[in-house]
Amino acid sequence: MDKIEQTPNKTLQNPENKKIIRHEDFIAGMGKGLAILESFGNDRHRLNISMAAERTGLTRAAARRHLLTLEYLGYLEYDGHYFYLAPKILKFSGAYLSGAPLPKISQPLLNLLTNQTSLIFSVMVLDGYEAITVARSAAHQQTDRVNPYGLHLGNRLPAHATSAGKILLAHLEPEQQLEWLEKYPLKRLTKYTCVDNAEFLQLLRELKEQDWCYSCEEHELGVHALAVPIYNGNSKAVAALNIVSPTMRTTREYLIQHILPLLQETARELRNVL
Repeated sequence: MDKIEQTPNKTLQNPENKKIIRHEDFIAGMGKGLAILESFGNDRHRLNISMAAERTGLTRAAARRHLLTLEYLGYLEYDGHYFYLAPKILKFSGAYLSGAPLPKISQPLLNLLTNQTSLIFSVMVLDGYEAITVARSAAHQQTDRVNPYGLHLGNRLPAHATSAGKILLAHLEPEQQLEWLEKYPLKRLTKYTCVDNAEFLQLLRELKEQDWCYSCEEHELGVHALAVPIYNGNSKAVAALNIVSPTMRTTREYLIQHILPLLQETARELRNVL
């Protein structure tokens, strides 16, 4: 659980998004409950009380009460040993995907790209350590048995090892990049993952100047990807548009020569309506 920083004038600042709230307006119990839900992830689908306490920094007694409350409310299920997320949790993601403008606006354009190329395209946003898929298309004609990362809505991928994540990190301010590296040390996922801070920061500077990112086998062997930023009307990079493909199906040259112009044109269209 991220530690909320208390400021001298009796306000709290979230170190993640820098939002500020008055101390008397902050509901600590809600923060702890959400921390319990956030402790479930791709690396751990089931948690017992001790695991939840360790992941959130809560005492075992507090973790137990929050787990039982969330089970009572229908957001968790319990098999007698472990707690795990219940389908009711999807109410929140469903409300976002149906109501947020970015997924709705980008979906027809993603489908068009797929119809033109029979490849897989996604729109992703940055959330802390990870890039999240908020819209995606799939080539119905595709018969490859390779199932590369980033192919389902809500999928969360380590930003430093993905094309979409890196292009979004490249558009953070330099001090924000340093804070990000301090909070999220670079982890090696394959032999191609960059884990040197100085090298990574230099790469981000180059990517911002280039305004697109190619990534090959940094997160998953046999998969490469290409991404461009999506800007809003204020010239702020709010998301990334990317293509993910098995390396045995497409080459780097093909993606850059033939797919990159399509990504850039689609990103320009999205900028006009965001």
